[in-house]
Amino acid sequence: MSQQDVLLEIGLEEIPARFVEESRRQLEERLSEWFNEQRIPFRDSMSFATPRRLAVLLKGVADKQEDQVEVAKGPAKQIALDEQGNWTKAALGFARSQGVEPEELYVDTYKGTEYLFVRKHISGQPTKELLPLMKRVIESMTFPKNMRWGNHEFTFIRPIRWIVAMYGQEVIPLEITGVKSSNQSRGHRFLAGQVTIEDPAQYAEVMKAHYVLVNPDERKATIRKQLQRLEEEHGWLIPIDQDLLEEVTNLVEYPTAIWGTFDEAFLDIPEDVLITSMKEHQRYFPVKNKEGRLLPYFVTIRNGQADTEGIVVKGNEKVLRARLADARFFYEEDKKLEISTALSQLENVIFHEKLGSIGDKVRRVKTLALEVAAMLEFKDPVKAKIGRAADICKFDLVTQMVYEFPELQGKMGEEYARLAGEDEQVAKAIFEHYLPRSSGDQLPQTDVGAVLAIADKLDSVASFFGIGIVPSGSQDPYGLRRQAAGIVSILVDRKWALSLTALFDLAVGILEQRQLLELPRDKVLQELSSFFKLRLKTRMQEEGWRYDIVEAVLEAEDDAVVAMLDKVKALSSEMESETFKPNVEALTRVTNIAKKLDRPLEDVQTDLFEQEEERVLYTRYCQVEEQVNRLAEQGDWQGVLQALFELKDPIDRYFDQVLVMVEEDTLRYNRLNMLASIARLINRFADFGKLVFPTQA
Repeated sequence: MSQQDVLLEIGLEEIPARFVEESRRQLEERLSEWFNEQRIPFRDSMSFATPRRLAVLLKGVADKQEDQVEVAKGPAKQIALDEQGNWTKAALGFARSQGVEPEELYVDTYKGTEYLFVRKHISGQPTKELLPLMKRVIESMTFPKNMRWGNHEFTFIRPIRWIVAMYGQEVIPLEITGVKSSNQSRGHRFLAGQVTIEDPAQYAEVMKAHYVLVNPDERKATIRKQLQRLEEEHGWLIPIDQDLLEEVTNLVEYPTAIWGTFDEAFLDIPEDVLITSMKEHQRYFPVKNKEGRLLPYFVTIRNGQADTEGIVVKGNEKVLRARLADARFFYEEDKKLEISTALSQLENVIFHEKLGSIGDKVRRVKTLALEVAAMLEFKDPVKAKIGRAADICKFDLVTQMVYEFPELQGKMGEEYARLAGEDEQVAKAIFEHYLPRSSGDQLPQTDVGAVLAIADKLDSVASFFGIGIVPSGSQDPYGLRRQAAGIVSILVDRKWALSLTALFDLAVGILEQRQLLELPRDKVLQELSSFFKLRLKTRMQEEGWRYDIVEAVLEAEDDAVVAMLDKVKALSSEMESETFKPNVEALTRVTNIAKKLDRPLEDVQTDLFEQEEERVLYTRYCQVEEQVNRLAEQGDWQGVLQALFELKDPIDRYFDQVLVMVEEDTLRYNRLNMLASIARLINRFADFGKLVFPTQA
């Protein structure tokens, strides 16, 4: 079987940088899936992308489909054969419909009944004949944003300008919106023209000769090397922001690093402002000295060759000069703004039409933050700082700098608060209460900032849930999943054993007092619990913990995040023990039978005990309950688990000698009450019934 390479390149108007990488992966995945569905083997796949093209190279594509053996089921044997054992009309009709002779039919059993079957060998079609259908791959692609152009109904991420589709040296005939496929690509927009692709395997090299690096990894590596060379030549340190590197990689086809300067006087502006101006607006890399101090230089990535005459550099310097002049003006004007004046302006900034202004949110956050501080038993001086930080945590939202650079919210608040003479921890908390801003981001480093971050995020999640705005599918416009995950991360990082239920009660109670709930309180609390437990489940499973252990712990009555993680670790450490399964089975037996209690739990009456095993189990339970309460208070969940396992032997003896479901009501309910009391203690740790053990062969 001979093999050829297949190349598909879709030439486009410039794709937004943030969509390039995902579009590249999607095209490769969909094309590979299509070849697999068509039973066309290939050896390997490679994908390429620049702002103007998406491409996939499949190497070693077979010249025909794989042959296929298909089994078809016909009528039941009892109607396919007559009394003499001859084929009936039903059998002969089945053979004709399948295009086979009756001799090829055979009988086999399916779900206990005998049927006629036929096994057909289907020869694969030549690959060349199937490849024009590859057009469906392009038509099936989806994007966050689509465009329609001309009078075409077809939509794509950007208008299609050319298509290269080749099987070996032959062109695969495709046509979309009047654009017909060929072996003609296009080089760099300004440095090259039309490019003829004669061999798909040489695609990347041919494009490189025409000033297009189609491999994004090669472009990224090229940028890194050029930045490193500039560092070595000038003794600089060029911090590489990964998001910025990814973006500029997908903004250019032929990267060349060039550098320029700006007036040293601008260094009086806070460093974050300068870096944000360069990064967010101009896509420049800042430059620092070896000690980490910002220098009056910048590096930008040009889409083309070196700027030998310096014209491009001068243009970039001129644009940056204007940006930095604006930033300096905003900074100087903002310093004149009194914090009290800024706070009064927050009353005119809407947080949400159903939830009031930012000022309203700030007051809710302050109440919640002080309640959380009380739960953590912080002393009055810390509470005072938390209260002040809560009061002013959003004031920078009305500054000119944050209006111009939203990325600096919190950071400018910290800067302006410090200039206004606020306490250092209070100033720092203004920035920290936004943390973490994304997965993997830094967490608050101070107690004040951490409490405020929890309160702010919890208010947002609870508020939107309270008015029926809940994330669904991929839709989460208010970032509630991110904020819930942030709360979890902070609780874990600070090792604060705060109950999620208690936090939800606080937040929803504040909303209820202000008449902001549109849904019943119990429904909001239930949805918040499910939402946060799903975040926890995702986190635990990403960390590699067993799904059944995670499920068991999430069903526990004690829902402090730190406690749940410690319980998962405790259970995981015991899984391989020989005594683990018998211990769990004993506890599970108790919780299962306790479910038969069909009325409210009552105190156990020891005078109704008839057998010694009842007294022994109850006495041991009381001792273990005292141990569990003490160990749980200390956060020793490994110890709690071992204490619960001490109930195993008295439980086994109890069930061996005592009949729980006796006829006499008083005696039966007393025994159920005792088991339900023990079950409540067990369920505080986990729902052990969720654990899965391998069946013995």
